[in-house]
Amino acid sequence: MQILRTGRDLETFFRSVARHSGQPLLLLDYDGTLAPFQKDRDKAVPYPGVVDALTALQEVGRTRLVIVSGRSVQDIPRLLHLNPLPEIWGSHGWERQLSDGKYSIAGLSPEARQGLEAAYAAVQETGGADHCERKPASLALHWRGLNPALVESYKPATIDRWTAISLEYGLELHSFDGGVELRVPGRDKGFAVRSLLAEMGAETPTAYLGDDATDEDAFAAVGSAGLGVLVRPEYRATRADVWLRPPEELLSFLHSWRVADELR
Repeated sequence: MQILRTGRDLETFFRSVARHSGQPLLLLDYDGTLAPFQKDRDKAVPYPGVVDALTALQEVGRTRLVIVSGRSVQDIPRLLHLNPLPEIWGSHGWERQLSDGKYSIAGLSPEARQGLEAAYAAVQETGGADHCERKPASLALHWRGLNPALVESYKPATIDRWTAISLEYGLELHSFDGGVELRVPGRDKGFAVRSLLAEMGAETPTAYLGDDATDEDAFAAVGSAGLGVLVRPEYRATRADVWLRPPEELLSFLHSWRVADELR
């Protein structure tokens, strides 16, 4: 485990998890964090050992476990295969499904809906619709693992059209590892973190594990009292406190969390 910021001590953090009188909070991104990236997003299953490690945490029954993903909520259960399912925040904070299955989604303005429809019509015209993921509050254009000539046939024209649409309809264009996403503004993964901390209290021992640029909002929202954990094979500039290489160091972190849970 690589410590990035001075003063961040994992042993001290896990002691705070063990000593906390309430529920500690473990927040996990999905793609790139719990599961390696795949060309076919429908085959992005977790690293070997991850489901067992999370199941062991759930059996202790003390930690509040939450998945915070850019994916739609409906994608996670069929990939994660965790029983029972934890709480899930999807679409960068626009969707929420509680551990009891209760689902909610924030409303979009008519202008935002019109913008997303215009953007999808544009990607159909540019030839990239087969590589465009439609979500409740965004469209994601993917090119990871695709033939470069194929990508060039639709990527530049789509980005040009989406840039114009973002300005017209008040949307935001965000890059991520392997694509670009046109999103309705107002929510992100940091919104999910802040909402959960507001429910549980700022003193709650909290860790957020993520890999991508879209996770930086969550790292910032965790704040100085919590722990931001970058999970990826190669280091990149980040607000996170700790860098883990998956899967071995990720599994070691989850094991250490479970041990801290059991020490209570």
